[in-house]
Amino acid sequence: MKNIAVIGAGTMGNGIAHTFAQSGFKVQLIDISEASLKRGMDTISKNLDRMVSKEKITEAQKQETLNNITTYTDVAEGVEYASLVVEAATENIDLKLKIFKQLDEACSEDTILATNTSSISITQIAAVTNRPSQVIGMHFMNPVPIMKLVEIIRGYNTSDDVTNTIMDLSRKLGKTPTEVNDYPGFVANRILMPMLNESIETLYNGVAGVEEIDTVMKLGMAHPMGPLQLADFIGLDICLSILNVMYDGFKNPKYAPCPLLVNMVRAGKLGVKSGEGFYDYSESRKAEHVAKQFLK
Repeated sequence: MKNIAVIGAGTMGNGIAHTFAQSGFKVQLIDISEASLKRGMDTISKNLDRMVSKEKITEAQKQETLNNITTYTDVAEGVEYASLVVEAATENIDLKLKIFKQLDEACSEDTILATNTSSISITQIAAVTNRPSQVIGMHFMNPVPIMKLVEIIRGYNTSDDVTNTIMDLSRKLGKTPTEVNDYPGFVANRILMPMLNESIETLYNGVAGVEEIDTVMKLGMAHPMGPLQLADFIGLDICLSILNVMYDGFKNPKYAPCPLLVNMVRAGKLGVKSGEGFYDYSESRKAEHVAKQFLK
């Protein structure tokens, strides 16, 4: 397994491409937009520069990593020689199903198809292909080059051989793979998202402010980042999408997204990516955001 194709050059996609390339794999990074590919490669280069400055890698290793990545805007061309394709597109079920139908037609019959989805059913995605035994979830954590965990999610039909191959491959990346079964939210988000949602509910109900809630969780529970800041970092739209998947999947009201979260996403306050969320990222400091306007 030497050639790895990655679909999507955004935050997760470029991080996955970076990680494979740094581990010596040839990577085909694919996106429909040349501008997105350029931004993705610029991000990889900057992250590698940071590693060079910290003396974690050499300049030669940085160049070797960049040389291992080739960019494509044509999916069929990009996946032609891939042993594994990792899809890292937006967390949207319709988009993912469309991509996997396309990949199933374009890829060799031996190619393993993986998705970096954080909550969507692997079984549902696999069902639109003619190779459900070769479809699996590889849920990397953000930032991918740094975080060690990879959730390996078996769909209903995922084979033992494919699961073992992906577990071994993850270890070659220096990651710690953890096998889980295919239920909404898997493990990471099934536990994390209700906590973030409850933190937003706590703000919504006027129990405490943004900084106070985050301070309690950082200093009282030894979390490296407060839950509201973490939600901003993940993206409030992503949090809402995952909660909706879990709510739809379990029909349990405990997964229903807080109205404050819904309103903020509707208003385009998505966190770091939009410059505003629970905190203001438009300046060099983190200031409490006008989330208060949504509480009136």
